[in-house]
Amino acid sequence: MPDADYFSAADDESAVAVIEAGGPVRAGLDVIFLKDIDPVDAIAQVEAVMSGCSYEEASQRPRVGQLLSSEDVDSPFVLTVSDTLCDVLVSASGEDLAAAAEAWSAAGRVAGLDAATAAVVLEALVGLARRARAADLRLYCWWTL
Repeated sequence: MPDADYFSAADDESAVAVIEAGGPVRAGLDVIFLKDIDPVDAIAQVEAVMSGCSYEEASQRPRVGQLLSSEDVDSPFVLTVSDTLCDVLVSASGEDLAAAAEAWSAAGRVAGLDAATAAVVLEALVGLARRARAADLRLYCWWTL
């Protein structure tokens, strides 16, 4: 099962530097740990559900799962999380999160994801996004296979 550690960093260069540090935790960054919530497919689905667009539209937006680390390395990877998703997460209400959790789990893109688990994941992402925005940081994913 892949590990997907979502974290905030000042910029793309700082985000990629976590590879040398041994990960975002060792680099002392704000991190949430999410198994099997990949930064391309699953996060694009979250963005689609929360922003009211299609999955295809969300997956084509700038910074959705953009690989920043070397393509020549098997693992770990550092990928971007879109600014659009960060904006939506920051402004989400409790009702928005409940509805998004239901829709995301119903979409079936993450095996075994029920609405309760989706709500926990979304709440964690909202917390990270709000802390990142308050510190003028961006969101990233450290993905290990």
